[in-house]
Order: sequence, then structure tokens, then C-alpha cells
Amino acid sequence: MVGTDSPDQAEIRELIRSILADHAPDERVTRLDESEAFDEEFYGHLGAAGLIGLGADPATGEDADPRHEIVVLEELGAGHTSMAVCLVVQYMALRLLSHYGDDEQRKRVLAPLAEGRERLAFALSEEDGGTDIARAMRTKAVQDGSGWVLSGRKTWISGAATSGHAIVLARTAEGARSAIDGITMFLVPLDADGISVRVLDTAGIHGLDTCEVTFDDVRLDESTVLGEVGAGFRQVIGTLNGERLNAAAVALGIARGALRSAVAYASQRQAFGRSIGAFQALQHSLVDGAVRVESARGLLTRAADAASAGDGQFDTFSAMAKIAAADAATDITDAGMRVMGGAGYSREYPMQRYFRDARLYTFAPLTNEMLRNFVGERWLGLPRSY
Repeated sequence: MVGTDSPDQAEIRELIRSILADHAPDERVTRLDESEAFDEEFYGHLGAAGLIGLGADPATGEDADPRHEIVVLEELGAGHTSMAVCLVVQYMALRLLSHYGDDEQRKRVLAPLAEGRERLAFALSEEDGGTDIARAMRTKAVQDGSGWVLSGRKTWISGAATSGHAIVLARTAEGARSAIDGITMFLVPLDADGISVRVLDTAGIHGLDTCEVTFDDVRLDESTVLGEVGAGFRQVIGTLNGERLNAAAVALGIARGALRSAVAYASQRQAFGRSIGAFQALQHSLVDGAVRVESARGLLTRAADAASAGDGQFDTFSAMAKIAAADAATDITDAGMRVMGGAGYSREYPMQRYFRDARLYTFAPLTNEMLRNFVGERWLGLPRSY
């Protein structure tokens, strides 16, 4: 149990640790990472245990408690990082479908998603648009009779090759007031005619495909619209803030898992007649890692509490938490590689996987540089820098 856990969080943490121990030991995770295969079996176990739905109630529009989501994601980050990244997307999809899906969409997609029988991709980013995607968006949907024709290309889309549906944001009109207007969400079946998916060769997160998705005059009926036409980007903004919080939880898990591995290795590896963990310089680097983990945890807890309470400062706290957790993950994995030397470089050990996977959160879902700009303006009252 983590000292800041509530009784409910402690129960969830114990459950996810038990499932990881039984179904995802390091050897299995390493094997799947090496073969670049998604762990369908483990995903099913998470669904059966209620760790995907997490008590969300679509009938009332009640979301899962963000304080519970971060526990699941931290534990997965420490043990099964690719699955953690997958669940960040699924938690986003659950919120969007719960808030904006109609009865048919909820029955057809949301219910099996919550039970671990369905997965969704979230298609927002494009080759020429990341942070400024609303202005740069080229994917468009044009109304045609009683339906729509979707054209364009999305890239860096997690899970598109192994999911049944994607939530796709496309421009349907020019923005009247700002660039974020005139964008609509669509719930698109990924086996529709005109859709092609290309898996990208990435440095990390090998247990979850990262894809480029092309829409070549894909015909969609009206029932695929998710929420209000033209308001899709505004509808998704709050969920993107939640994604930032959950990304921080995964990064914290990676940092903790890497620290655990480094300490275990330093405790048993012998040099000059004693364990290398007894060497002061090395020991200090591990202590610094522990301080970073607990500092990031404090910000993450504060951000999750703010999200649960509807505190207006949630977006700033989540930005701080993501910066702190991502920095902790990259620094600790770097230190872990140094502590373990050749063993850290070996693909037999998880440290090199932590090292690669941690780099995702230096730029996703938003770069740490842009988040620092945001915090400078919102928290310190400095002039806007972008």
C-alpha cells in the first residue's frame, strides 16, 4: 500500500498487483515486447476484474473516479507499460462515449469496452499538427445526403491496428469564433471501406501498435456522429486534461518500476567484495530517484484530488504532475542504465524497456516544454510565451 492511498485505492492497488503477478510477470511482458504483440489475454483479465470500467455508470453519466484510474495506471506503468498506455486511451474513450454517446452507441460500443471485450483508438494527431492540431487539421468530413464522407490521415494513433473502432476528429466547417470550432467527433468502425492502417516502427511501447490511419472517402452514416456537430474539439478538451493526468500516472509507474529494478540489481551485484549498492555515489543516484518518485506522487495525488472535486486548478496541477513524473521517469531510467551497466543494456532485463518507454512522456500527450509554458502563464502569472 502507498501511504497516500485511501482504503478504496489500496484495494484497487492490491487487486492490480495480484493480476500482474499472476498473469504478467517480467518474462512474459519482455517476450511480448520483443515480439511487438498486444497482450489480449491480460486485457481480458483487466476487464473481467472491473479495472477498465472502474464503476463508471453510463446511465447516469457518472465517470470513474480519477483517483482510482491513476492507481491502475501507475501499477501498470511499473509492470506492463504498453498496457498502461492502452488504458489511458480506453479511459478517454469511456468518458467521451459516456458523455456524448447516444443509447445505441453506448450499447454497441461502450458496454463491451467497459467489460474488456472492445478497444478503441483515439485519432486526433496529424503529420503537420500536434499541439496546434485545431489550426493544422486537414482531415475533413463533408455531409453527403444523410451521411458523411471522411477523408484525410491521422498519425501516431495508439492501438488502431488492433481496435474495433476509433474516435476520429475531423473538420466539418470553418471555425466561426476560433480554430477549435467546426470540428466534429465520429465513432468510426475501423473495418469500414476506405480505411487503411499502417503500423509505425517506434522506439518504445512495443506491446501496443502505433499507427498511421488513412481515410479515403470513407462513407459514414449519421449514427457515427459522436456528440454535437461542430463542437467535437470543445467536447474533447476536458478529456484531454484527464489524459494528461493519466499520462503522469503511467510515467510515475515507469519511474517506480525502473527504480525498483535498479535497487534490486544494486543490492545483489558484487564488486570489490561488496554490493555496489554500498557505493556512495551510486547510492545517492538511487536516493535522488526515490525523492523524484515521491515528489511526483505528491503532485499526482493533488491533481487527482482536484479532478475529483471539480477544482478549477486541476488543469494546472495535472500539468505540473505530468512534468514531474515524466522528468522522474527519464532521469531514473537513465540512472538505472548506468547502475546496471551492461545488464541494463541487455534486452534480458526490463531496464532498457523502461528507458525506451519513458521517452514517450517527454512529448505525449503534450510536450513538457508546452506544459511549462502553460504553468508559467496560469500559475506564475507570466506573459503568455506561445
